[in-house]
Order: sequence, then structure tokens, then C-alpha cells
Amino acid sequence: MEKIELKPSDDICEHSDLSLPDVKRLMITEDAAERLAELFKALGDPTRVRLIGALLHRELCVHDLAELLDMGQSAVSHQLRYLRNLRMVKRRKSGKTVFYSLDDSHIEQIFMQTMQHLEHA
Repeated sequence: MEKIELKPSDDICEHSDLSLPDVKRLMITEDAAERLAELFKALGDPTRVRLIGALLHRELCVHDLAELLDMGQSAVSHQLRYLRNLRMVKRRKSGKTVFYSLDDSHIEQIFMQTMQHLEHA
């Protein structure tokens, strides 16, 4: 990432005791910001949120998820592929059946903390 030097300006807040270069050094990288935005984009779709909400409770196959969400299996599979590419869900094959679950506890934590925030507001 290219370093940007900040020039003194009359617009700088006189009451700030922060060193902007120090804050800039601590900021999220451009790459991390893009990956984080992609994760939140995934959570911006109600169908994907409902899929994650169902998988919070247990591992489920595409058929069961389609039944729970009242959707076609191909539409559910498409959304699961999107979530899998972002490492939000993982799959496990047992014979011909593919089961999906949350990729790790971080996804559950993000989901649950967001729900708590909504209840708090």
C-alpha cells in the first residue's frame, strides 16, 4: 500500500491529540477492507442469512435446506456455493448426500453478535 503524507491544513481539528500517521498505520489494509466488504455483502442477502441461520442449529443437506426455506434445491445450491467460496460454510459428503455446516465459530459469532445488536437497537 502506498504511503500518503498528510500536509498541515487549516482544516485540521485543533483539539485532536491523535497523530494521523499513527492512526493511518493502524487502519485496515485495502485488501482486508475488500474481503470484509465481501463478507458483509454475503450477509446482505436475506436468503443467505436464512441459510446461515438454519446452519447455526445443525449440519443440513441441500434437500433439508430447500424444504426449510421453501426454495428449489438448485437455488439453495447456488447460494451455498457462494457462501462456500467465501469460506462461510463448508461441506461434507456422505455417500451421494452433501451436508453443509458453518465453516467455523467466527461465522456463528458474527451472526449472533449482529442479532444481539439488532435486539439492542
